Amino acid sequence: MRANGPAPRTMTDASASTRRYNAFLLLVSGLGGLLYGIDVGIIGGAYPYLEATSGFTPAQLSDVVAAVLLGSVVSTLFAGLLADWLGRRTLMSLSGLFFALSIPVIALAHGFGSLLLGRLLQGVSAGLVGVVVPLYLAECLAASHRGRGTAIFQWMLTLGIVAAALVGMYFSYRVDAVAKMADPAALFRFKEHAWRGIFWVSLPPGVVFVIGSLMVTESPRWLFRRGQRQRAHAALLRSRSPAQAALEIKEMEASARNAASAAGAQIRESLLRRKYAIPFLLACAILACNTATGINSIIGYNTGILIESGLSDLSAHWGYVIFTCVNFLMTSVGMALVDRKGRRFLIVLGTAGIIVAESFVGILFKTTEARSVDCRPAVQALVGADEQLTLRFDPATAEKLLAAQGGTGKLAGNGIDSRRASLAVIYSYGDFTATTDFARSDEAAATPIEITRANCLPANRIEALFKNPFADWNAARRAPLKIQKALVGEVPQPGHGWLVALGLYAFMALYAMGPGVVVWLALSELMPTRIRSNGMSIALLINQLVSTTLAAIFLPFVARHGYSSMFFLFAAFTLVYFLVATLFLPETRGKTLEEIEAYFEGKAVAVRPG
Repeated sequence: MRANGPAPRTMTDASASTRRYNAFLLLVSGLGGLLYGIDVGIIGGAYPYLEATSGFTPAQLSDVVAAVLLGSVVSTLFAGLLADWLGRRTLMSLSGLFFALSIPVIALAHGFGSLLLGRLLQGVSAGLVGVVVPLYLAECLAASHRGRGTAIFQWMLTLGIVAAALVGMYFSYRVDAVAKMADPAALFRFKEHAWRGIFWVSLPPGVVFVIGSLMVTESPRWLFRRGQRQRAHAALLRSRSPAQAALEIKEMEASARNAASAAGAQIRESLLRRKYAIPFLLACAILACNTATGINSIIGYNTGILIESGLSDLSAHWGYVIFTCVNFLMTSVGMALVDRKGRRFLIVLGTAGIIVAESFVGILFKTTEARSVDCRPAVQALVGADEQLTLRFDPATAEKLLAAQGGTGKLAGNGIDSRRASLAVIYSYGDFTATTDFARSDEAAATPIEITRANCLPANRIEALFKNPFADWNAARRAPLKIQKALVGEVPQPGHGWLVALGLYAFMALYAMGPGVVVWLALSELMPTRIRSNGMSIALLINQLVSTTLAAIFLPFVARHGYSSMFFLFAAFTLVYFLVATLFLPETRGKTLEEIEAYFEGKAVAVRPG
């Protein structure tokens, strides 16, 4: 292989070709992030219309929403093995194909089973994309571009969430226009059309991703590990200069020789060696802490948080659109900084700011929640002989409940204005507990609070086992309704709501600029080559389990302890994240994957903390 380049004209042409290929590579991989973002955000706009027209029980609707998470967890668990077996590029194509297939299955569904299958396919696609695209980018891009390149995945992910929010907003305006016609049958038909249309809109990016993934080369490091040195070198040449490609091939060969010599003394090198164990544990800690900031819960419940902070329904929905736009724009800032300032700098800066922002929001909620009144006895007295409760929470009902706790008049019970009150009820049947959404007395068109056994109990024994393995499902089916807590609080003024919104925007800006951009990059960079694919699968699985746990406890925790306690808890988790990044995370900017691996083995000092 010649060390010197060819004639100037040819070198210039090769350089231009390399730039074009790198741009195409980033476009295709970015579409993977777009699909991931659509997977996360699309159900938010479709759910209200699906709920209104499907005729599904609450348990079935919950299954439809959660099916993406289930599919994602399962596929994440096997994504590393599949990436090693099939190759990174092939798995990217399959993940896009699963997404493209899921859309017609969902949009043409006329029953629970087909809809559930489509959502499971979407989840499988999301889990595969979340592992294989960052893995592919880390192994294909040069060290000098790896930070910005992997950040594009997150940038396009945020664009997918924005796009899903805007599509949902578009259909909400159209539904509102049809509703003004005062024709219930036409409104019902259009709502059914709306949720199907929301899913159809997301099909084209999936098709383009599949086509694009077939046009890129396979990962050079995967090819090299399969003994295909020439193909690996050719793949490197498409995204690097000849000198860079030759250097990285030599580093791969040196790494392979070291592994072979170690294997001569030991049949299989122990995975407990520090070069494997330390980066694996560090990546797992970062992934767990990243979702423990509350990012997924704050995105998923953003509209509800803003409504409860004092904003109207329409203002809260626009507030969510602004929130997603802040995410998208600040991700762009993080992309510009990640290869200039470094990974560790952005995580430390971002987590420090998140602690301040979440504490600020927690304090704002604490000032209003301190005046809440528990009206449990009064609500329990309203339960009928059928052990169910339908309660329209209007100013008159709020005044009665508060008066029962010792207050009188419009300003009853701890000075709460019954005309701007909120109510959340925690209830149980036997060993199973559920909570209602927050209801507001100033919403004249709000639907009544429905407390039924079907809304609380699992649909079958298998679901009951997962929800509470120690509960007696049969006994709960006959148990009386018990009101655990019925908190009536005051709905703050809109000014308070916009202060909360500003705090959430600050949180989103700092997360997007720092941890949001760096997390995928850190995951792929920290893992050594031998365990990268499987290690990334395990770390991402831990991330999703933490996210699932937080999502599952969010509403019950808020109903019992308030939004303030939830945000203080998120801030505490983020403090742990800050300490992990400050004390243990090395700076990997500008280093090849082999240099990073050598650092953790203690053979190099080129990568240093700080």
